[in-house]
Amino acid sequence: MQELHRTELDRLGYVYLPGFISAELLSRLRQRVEELYAAEGEQAGAEFKQEPGSRRLANLVDKDPMFAECIAHPVILEYVGAVLGPRFKLSSLNARSANPHNGVSQPLHADMGAIPDEQGYWVCNTVWMLDDFTLENGAMRMVPGSHRWAKLPQQVLADPFSAHPEEVLVTGRAGDVVVMNAHAWHGGTENRTGKHRRAMHGFYCRRDKPQQQYQKGLLRNETQARLGALQRQVLALDDPLNDEVSTKDVVRSGFLK
Repeated sequence: MQELHRTELDRLGYVYLPGFISAELLSRLRQRVEELYAAEGEQAGAEFKQEPGSRRLANLVDKDPMFAECIAHPVILEYVGAVLGPRFKLSSLNARSANPHNGVSQPLHADMGAIPDEQGYWVCNTVWMLDDFTLENGAMRMVPGSHRWAKLPQQVLADPFSAHPEEVLVTGRAGDVVVMNAHAWHGGTENRTGKHRRAMHGFYCRRDKPQQQYQKGLLRNETQARLGALQRQVLALDDPLNDEVSTKDVVRSGFLK
């Protein structure tokens, strides 16, 4: 990992990895994501949440072996570890596609409403650009350095939907990846073009925190059986502590019926 990237993660809260996704993998990801949108139809994303103005997919590790490969890529894990420390796990792997002319922007937020605790940062997101991110098509806005403020936007802003004076738009090319400290304030913007703007989000959390989507409860037995040792470790499938914290959190949220 470049020292410059480590500095940027610490100072800005995010870093670009240009051209990280190979052309071959990018093509496969795009094709599989579109197949899943078509197959799942109105239920797409229902395992987690659906969002007006966007298409969603959730629980992707269960839906194709290449997704499991993505979450355990050694370079990605190195960057996530720079934010969270050595003990972390996948919290969720989702896709989000801003609809054409969707007229919807997200409010500034920190993922999971997370504020750093006495042990430090505990959420980190990776944004895999499946399409170009432009000023017009729903690129992510980010407030650099806000991960250090230990506050949530809704605690201090009159309107988290409004533009922040320090925000920047994160643009890039299809195939780029952005790693971000997910305590930083961010949100998707309105897609004003006639095409979808697609991305995959590999979201990680510190090992002692509950997963956004409890992987052991969601992954089918056949999926778990084909996973390698590193993939199982990243998913925390064999960690009794993960069973305790994640099951309690999922049951409390009403996700498990």
